[in-house]
Amino acid sequence: MSDLLVARELEKEYRSGPEAVRVLRGVSLSVSAGECVAVVGASGVGKSTLLHLLGALDRPTAGQVLFDGEDVYARPESGLARFRRTEVGFIFQFYNLLGELTALENAMLPALLQRRPHDEARARAAEALSEVGLGDRQRHRPGELSGGEQQRVAIARALVGRPRLILADEPTGNLDPKTSEVIFDLFLRLQAERGLAFVIATHNQELARKADRGYRLVDGRAVPWP
Repeated sequence: MSDLLVARELEKEYRSGPEAVRVLRGVSLSVSAGECVAVVGASGVGKSTLLHLLGALDRPTAGQVLFDGEDVYARPESGLARFRRTEVGFIFQFYNLLGELTALENAMLPALLQRRPHDEARARAAEALSEVGLGDRQRHRPGELSGGEQQRVAIARALVGRPRLILADEPTGNLDPKTSEVIFDLFLRLQAERGLAFVIATHNQELARKADRGYRLVDGRAVPWP
């Protein structure tokens, strides 16, 4: 398999008053097309920061992110926005669903941001919701869904833009162990059926072992794991 995503010596500092807090100190990793890679570590070690850099939600202090061999951060802001819209799907611990919208309307958003026709966005969203087992819950709002169902809506939303890479930040952090396993197995099924690449940040080592490969964040660097 060829490398789809490569991080080279990523560093990230945040200013806290007069002091700089170094969260990442030279993270290097790779993800092949269609591969599932886990990033493990306790809360606060920089997993979310790393995923934000890989998905161009934030800029690194130093280092490179290559996607299909191209330096992502060499693009202008418009190119970064296009990268986020078309190449990457995001899944978050707290789902980030809009409470006033139905499951179908939430899932449609990436396609609408791509300026797809409304009927196409609706069809894509309905297909994705069926794919994650929520074909009969399309008209429900987030408050009418369980945590596991809300995460499935978030997964469907990530699929609708037809990305090649999914970045999942503690996607089972709010779920019970049984539901967590169901969600992780859903990722693996989507990986196999759609050929998607996944980077999954998690503190759950048992689930992380289901991935093809893994890294542990230690002292701001990525170490192959296990």
